[in-house]
Amino acid sequence: MDLINATDYLLSVSTLVRNSTHLPAPASKMIIVILLFMSATIGTITNGLYLWVLKFKMKKTVNTLFFFHLILSYFISTLILPFIATSSLQDNHWSFGTTTCKIFNSILSTVMFASIFFLSAISVDRYLLTLHPVWSQLHRTPRWASSIILGVWISAIALGLPYLVFRETHEDHKGMVICRNNYAVSSNWESKKIQTLRKWIHVAFFIGRFLLGFLLPFSIISFCYGRVANKMKSRGLFKSNKPLKVIMTAIISFFVCWMPYHVYQGLILIGNQSLLLKLTAILTVISIFFNTVFSPTLYLFIGENFKKIFKKSILALFESTFSEDSSAERTENLNSEGYI
Repeated sequence: MDLINATDYLLSVSTLVRNSTHLPAPASKMIIVILLFMSATIGTITNGLYLWVLKFKMKKTVNTLFFFHLILSYFISTLILPFIATSSLQDNHWSFGTTTCKIFNSILSTVMFASIFFLSAISVDRYLLTLHPVWSQLHRTPRWASSIILGVWISAIALGLPYLVFRETHEDHKGMVICRNNYAVSSNWESKKIQTLRKWIHVAFFIGRFLLGFLLPFSIISFCYGRVANKMKSRGLFKSNKPLKVIMTAIISFFVCWMPYHVYQGLILIGNQSLLLKLTAILTVISIFFNTVFSPTLYLFIGENFKKIFKKSILALFESTFSEDSSAERTENLNSEGYI
């Protein structure tokens, strides 16, 4: 979902889709609402299961720690989707209060940066493990990973805090309450001086989001995986095309999931109202749904061991639910050492 201006964006998508595809208003709105509720339901269940497996069924390693917190960031965002869907169902009316408006958008901003930073940290970890194996053997420990994880969350929270100030509810002339950003933190929406200030602050935040939330992480991910691929190729470790496909998938999926969002925000900033804006909005909502619901599956299931342990864990869960018999041998297998 849109993890910065989530309410502004998702609540306006139905209008953009309607204008660009000529769908009746009720139909376009219901499509967005259904997609939101489906994403919330599927994302909460799947990400919840992944967190359970990573926490209780796999050995505590650097990999499992990084992936647990990555999936946790996705899981938190799916919990807020039903509120966005409900608001959209009410013709964009925000009925949950100003405090919730502020907190939800601050949380969404935080988990957006957290997920991106964790993907960057994972790529750096792969780089160190491949190109600096001696250093990794001495320093790459769960305690080292925990320190990085703490730093990521602190940085993400710091970047999300401004939205506790900027976000507000506004009642329009129709009596509709809208949850939106007020970058000037002023109730005066008519003053040209305030409008100019609001515009410049908006520009500054857009540049900051693009640099810290896309350009820098994408550069880090591309550089690290590129060096890993070259090193593995020089060592003759590419016995099949699968490792290369995994690396390319990680790079391309990051670009596809986040580039449309920043293009859309840029078009909004310059006041573009062309067909490109509408098409970008549609592409963005699709990529956001993919990022929230399917990215965790993509990143986790490229690891064979996670796939095997996940299947065994789900099978054991159903057996324990519907059968009174338990297998000591199965329990022992589930608690065995695993790596992603």
